[in-house]
Amino acid sequence: MRHTLREAVSGLRRNLSMTLAVIVTMWVSLTLFGVGLLAAQQVELIKGRWYDQIEITVFLCTADSSGPNCTPGQDATEAQRESVRAALEANPEVEAVFYQSKAEVFEEFRLAYADSPILDSMSAENMQDLFRVALVNPEEYALVQGSVGQVPGVQAIQDLRQYLDPLFEWLNLARWLAVGASALLLLAAGLQIANTIRMAAISRRREIGIMRLVGASNAYIMAPFLLESVLAGLLGAALAGGTLAALQKFVIVDKAKPAIQTVQWIGWDHVALAVIGLVTVALVLSIIPTLIATRRFLRV
Repeated sequence: MRHTLREAVSGLRRNLSMTLAVIVTMWVSLTLFGVGLLAAQQVELIKGRWYDQIEITVFLCTADSSGPNCTPGQDATEAQRESVRAALEANPEVEAVFYQSKAEVFEEFRLAYADSPILDSMSAENMQDLFRVALVNPEEYALVQGSVGQVPGVQAIQDLRQYLDPLFEWLNLARWLAVGASALLLLAAGLQIANTIRMAAISRRREIGIMRLVGASNAYIMAPFLLESVLAGLLGAALAGGTLAALQKFVIVDKAKPAIQTVQWIGWDHVALAVIGLVTVALVLSIIPTLIATRRFLRV
């Protein structure tokens, strides 16, 4: 073990510039990879919260409404309202149905626009009565839309997902761009590790040949090189983990959380999971290129 440590430290010292390049490349690439992991977790948190609260709003016809299910100049009748309610309650994807009359909708409108002059020109008769529909599985909203979309008395169906889905598409795109950029840098780091180890093996080729002649095992010969690359990889992972912790503290905890309290933000447990992922990737990138780079030098 002492020999392995001594040789690893000696190798790091002899190839200091290459080792520093590997560490910095690992640092940057793993940081980007970690940011991608945190972004993915943040998207899932926001998505989970909003999708759980998604409801479909079924607007009923008024005298001013137009549409294939509406009778011109006539509000939805009581029979049509009951028909819509029955269609919704019969759908297995519907968890609950809530009816709001024009007066109840106007009360919400009055509270929302209490300080607006538009309130003076509006009344309950200008509102649409509606059904608010809570879903068992928000992912299946299209099934509910299809079950009531053609029922007489239904003027329109509004789903919050039509506004949320484009947002999540952009967030997912940003996440995959970060992961893609980190993947390219991780590939560069892996190639740098392989090149560094290959140069170290070439400089010690005579020593390796002597050890092979005296019967040293492959594991004994490779151990210093493996330790060398693992140390460089773990240093890069440690720096990347520290960067993620700094981002969590100074960006999320100190800035984002106090400014936007309606959003559920990632916590330290999410950062810990990302750091575990960084360490795992760092170990894989350190070990596999080293095994490939040193294999040819184990033959005398």
